[in-house]
Amino acid sequence: MKNSFIPVNTPLLGGNELKYVTDCVKTGWISSEGSYVSKFESAVAKRVNRNYGVAVSNGTAAIDIAISALNIVKGDEIILPTHTIISCVTHIVRSGIIPVLVDSDPVTWNMDVSQIENKITNKTKAIMAVHLYGLPVEMDKIMFLAKKYNLFVIEDAAEMLGQTYKGVPCGSFGDISTMSFYPNKQVTSGEGGMCLTNNLELSDRCRSLRNLCFQKHKRFVHKELGWNYRMTNLQAAIGLAQVERLDFHVKRKREIGNKYLSLFRDLIGVQLPLKSTPAAENIFWVFGLVLNSSVSFDAEFAMKKLSEKGIGVRPFFYPLHKQPIFQKMNMFLGEKYPEAEKLGERGFYIPSGLGISDKEINKCASLVIDFFNS
Repeated sequence: MKNSFIPVNTPLLGGNELKYVTDCVKTGWISSEGSYVSKFESAVAKRVNRNYGVAVSNGTAAIDIAISALNIVKGDEIILPTHTIISCVTHIVRSGIIPVLVDSDPVTWNMDVSQIENKITNKTKAIMAVHLYGLPVEMDKIMFLAKKYNLFVIEDAAEMLGQTYKGVPCGSFGDISTMSFYPNKQVTSGEGGMCLTNNLELSDRCRSLRNLCFQKHKRFVHKELGWNYRMTNLQAAIGLAQVERLDFHVKRKREIGNKYLSLFRDLIGVQLPLKSTPAAENIFWVFGLVLNSSVSFDAEFAMKKLSEKGIGVRPFFYPLHKQPIFQKMNMFLGEKYPEAEKLGERGFYIPSGLGISDKEINKCASLVIDFFNS
């Protein structure tokens, strides 16, 4: 069984990755000072119609820098979904900023934007829109609220490079957007992230914050605290090669997702991802399954059984308001978000990485169907 195990994600390295990395090694430019960093920044920025890209060490770093660059500080509030990865909220909590949560849309699995306006107060400074799993958040509604209440918009497009919202690239909305280039993304650099903006001042702030806030003329005299969040030339070289194949990667992602949808068309007891909405065709960052309430077991049980069959699985994000660390800190006391709780308890995803073969997709689907029919 070990040899036939299908990982939840296998990256696809089929372009110029080796050529560019070899160039880094041969020339000796392996640190953050190499030319591939700026090339990668420009390539990603161009794909999402941004003027500036600032490459960083990972997607979490990009979020940290984005919030700090906007000068959001202790006592301010940021509205964001409770159903998201903890990376979105760690800097918020550590900085004394107040996270204000909204529930999920049960159909798209994204944040329910209809709940945002009622959460806005005179302390609200930003809305963080987090696109999840393959379909974009309703950005026009968020942008309307941001304009109405004079709020910043931070667009977490970590899973959405190559996706669009009503024909406009995800990653192009709001004051600043963030990307992740972890191996399960459409573009990977192993680890890595990026802040993207059209504002030169914000771009300069991000560059300073990622580089310990060194000053131009007095390098080791610091007026502000930053981070060592630089991306290396080696990472950027891989990322650039990946961007060159982004259109193919997006096409393949949709092929994988649509193949699963076809194979699971008669599957009972499970909510499948939407093929599309009026705003976008699903990019199927992952292929998720959400157990209906009629199913007697939860995602944890299903994942255990499927893993025993040789299928790599991973749970959906666990709601922020139910995280033990935040309960220990007496945060979100008494708050309930039933849709996000359902996704966290009954949602998981199966292998759908770019490197998966059609044979492996068929095998996964067959084993999943057998499990639910047993």
